[in-house]
Amino acid sequence: MPTVPVNYLAVLVAAVASMIIGSLWYGPLFGKPWMALMGMTPEKIAAAKGKSMAMNYGLMFVGSLVMSFVLAHSLFFVTSTYIHTTYLIVGMTVGFWSWLGFVAPVTLGSVLWENKSWNLWLLNNGYYIVTLVVMGVILALWK
Repeated sequence: MPTVPVNYLAVLVAAVASMIIGSLWYGPLFGKPWMALMGMTPEKIAAAKGKSMAMNYGLMFVGSLVMSFVLAHSLFFVTSTYIHTTYLIVGMTVGFWSWLGFVAPVTLGSVLWENKSWNLWLLNNGYYIVTLVVMGVILALWK
């Protein structure tokens, strides 16, 4: 197995970008529609705020770090193969295909088996595709 050079600072920045995108996506941009689609009430929101939100954000950040680290590995192998393509395009492409191949099919279960709405699936997957493309660009440009 080849050694994969990883820019850990880029992985960290991409993970932070993921958290920033998430705070904007589920806050001022689409927070109200997301809460309505999730059936959130002011009482449920107040109860959630009291239950270890710091730990939830911490775990989400760890998940973002893992996603960024794995994406960095994917980019290494892709950039080794497609040397005549700009890193910007490679980063966007790897982010998109990672979403399409891994995130979209897995999250489809929430619609099929958990009775969540297609609108919620679209909203959540919009976040993931934007996040993975941005992470891919950061990682690809900051090799």
